[in-house]
Amino acid sequence: MEWNLPNKLTMFRIILIPIFIILLAFNWSGMGDLYVANDLIPVNHVLATIVFIVASLTDLADGKIARANHLVTNFGKFADPLADKMLVMTAFVFLVALKMAPAWVVAIIVCRELAVTGLRMLVLEQGGTVMAAQMPGKIKTTTQMFAIIFLLLHNIFFSAINIPIGEIFLYICLFFTLYSGADYFIQSKDLFKK
Repeated sequence: MEWNLPNKLTMFRIILIPIFIILLAFNWSGMGDLYVANDLIPVNHVLATIVFIVASLTDLADGKIARANHLVTNFGKFADPLADKMLVMTAFVFLVALKMAPAWVVAIIVCRELAVTGLRMLVLEQGGTVMAAQMPGKIKTTTQMFAIIFLLLHNIFFSAINIPIGEIFLYICLFFTLYSGADYFIQSKDLFKK
């Protein structure tokens, strides 16, 4: 494997996932709560959110650096989307466990991610090209990130005015999850005719 900067960022993101898990998996009541924008939030939720944001920023950076500097590698093509799915699915599983997100919404999101990943592998196996992310898929990814961040931070900045911003992003994400997933399968309909 070539250890260029984008691949190092991808590996760093994968390493951050267990740290994110540890922060959310154990009862860190000894750490106390933190006042953020007049909201009381458990310290471990704040720390986990910081780890999630850093990991998400590495996702944004590694792709841009790889394309701009022609550093796209087979490892990057495989590991980058895998790291993204691992990070997002881990976060959603914890949101369900913490009763911050409905299980049925997360189940749909996880099923869509697995189905589209499988479809992309099938397209490649049949000699096709990797399907590039379309705008609905990019909106889905962006709203996923914002939903996770605001839910982990207990709708920070918006709880005082009773706007459930995390839940709003979550349901926007759900819509674009279904829409973009259907779009991928419609684009690949010729594959199923074979």
